[in-house]
Amino acid sequence: MRALLLFLTLGGSLWTSAPGASRPNILLVYTDDQGYGDVSCLNPAAKFKTPHQDRLAREGITFTDAHCSDTVCTPSRYGLLTGRYSWRTTLKRGVYGAERPCLIADGRTTLASFLRTNGYHTAMVGKWHLGMDFPGTIGKRDWRKPVRDMPLDKGFDYFWGIPASMNYGVLAWFEGRFAKVPPTQWTKKKPNQIAISDYRIKPPYEKKQRPDLMEVAPDFVDSECLARFTDQAIKWIEEKSEDARQGKPFFLYLPFTSPHKPVIPNDQFRGRGKAGAYGEFMIETDWHLGRLLALLDREKLADNTIVIFTADNGPETTWRQRIDKYGHHSPGPYREGKRSIYEGGHRVPFFLRWPARVKPGSSWDKPICQTDLLATFAAILGKPLPERSGEDSISFHWAWSGTGMTRPPRPPVIHHAANGRFAIRSEHWKLVMESTSRREKRELYNLRADPGERHNVLARHPDVERKLFAQLIDIVTSGSTRPAVESTNDTPPWEGLVWLPK
Repeated sequence: MRALLLFLTLGGSLWTSAPGASRPNILLVYTDDQGYGDVSCLNPAAKFKTPHQDRLAREGITFTDAHCSDTVCTPSRYGLLTGRYSWRTTLKRGVYGAERPCLIADGRTTLASFLRTNGYHTAMVGKWHLGMDFPGTIGKRDWRKPVRDMPLDKGFDYFWGIPASMNYGVLAWFEGRFAKVPPTQWTKKKPNQIAISDYRIKPPYEKKQRPDLMEVAPDFVDSECLARFTDQAIKWIEEKSEDARQGKPFFLYLPFTSPHKPVIPNDQFRGRGKAGAYGEFMIETDWHLGRLLALLDREKLADNTIVIFTADNGPETTWRQRIDKYGHHSPGPYREGKRSIYEGGHRVPFFLRWPARVKPGSSWDKPICQTDLLATFAAILGKPLPERSGEDSISFHWAWSGTGMTRPPRPPVIHHAANGRFAIRSEHWKLVMESTSRREKRELYNLRADPGERHNVLARHPDVERKLFAQLIDIVTSGSTRPAVESTNDTPPWEGLVWLPK
């Protein structure tokens, strides 16, 4: 059985792309802090419309039980790009700032490096947030020198974007290894009058350094991110369109900064929807997605381009105020949001459109994780993954491939909260583990009967608890979810594993 599962995970020869659908282009759009309920087709009661996300659902497949690999920015992005859980690295909780060694180790296979090896143009446009090595130290930079340990060193041919979330500084429009205008001025967060508990990064900036200030380029303005990112993505795809039509495909990873703070919708979107500035910002985000879909139509690339739209984690904690003020539920029917081990923290929108292969308006209700993209792309291309890569990546290509074979259930998905708390999901059962906090005890939920995680049924199902607990120990300590993968965690067991037998 384990051998069969390994074969199916990698794709093997069970499924081959149809003529005209080999080596599809791939556009991966990744939003920042978007909740499951922030899509109008997933949340009929949403206080704003997202017509272009709804279009992806109509024209592709909706994964209704899709999960990010962590509940905050840096670890989710690591899992998405590497097919490996980030808690296997030295990052056990929280996020990175803008400046530190990249969490993706040199030589580790990423979506970009795997696809480039298989003949793809690769690009990243948007927010990185996995660590960069800037020239010099703060206050003593030499911006004539290149940035190291960044997207161009992790499989991407092209990079245009910003280093991290805007509250971490080093804010400039980087292209390749250099800032277009260097971040030689200084600023701190300023009040944002139009959004709940929010800030702005906008001029005027200061020319003298102080300990409470962060680096910023004189031409940087927070509200320009979405337009600049989309403009640059469109420009890059246009440059690669002829190659794509001639058989050399592209992969573009486009991580937006919205609806993460600062919530700063541009004027043309003000007054739209009924969820304040947040709803307007989501409408703007969706509008830029529409620009990308229109480009693919215009360039006659849509049929053989996989468009994936998903988010890095659940909604920021301001989701509570939006419920009270507007009646809008960003987590949808799920419990809590960003940073949380509960479903609202890690169950995210996930749409995949591929007209050449995927039936319009289809859906998949079984669990998948964003770590699964690497194995899924390998299966689509019919290529094996390199050794010691994609340790937690299980292909879900058969959600649309129609092989007709009996499909074994996906191995359990491991959920991980910002504070280091673990949970394990297998079919409809979810076991939430105790943590270093005395208040966080072990819990068990039947998500089929109780998707909102309101009823802890641990005492009634000791057999389920034992089975899931054993699987959790095996996956966490073995170094891999995929069977027969030779790999280990980057550290010995850590203090957050309070439930690990001594």
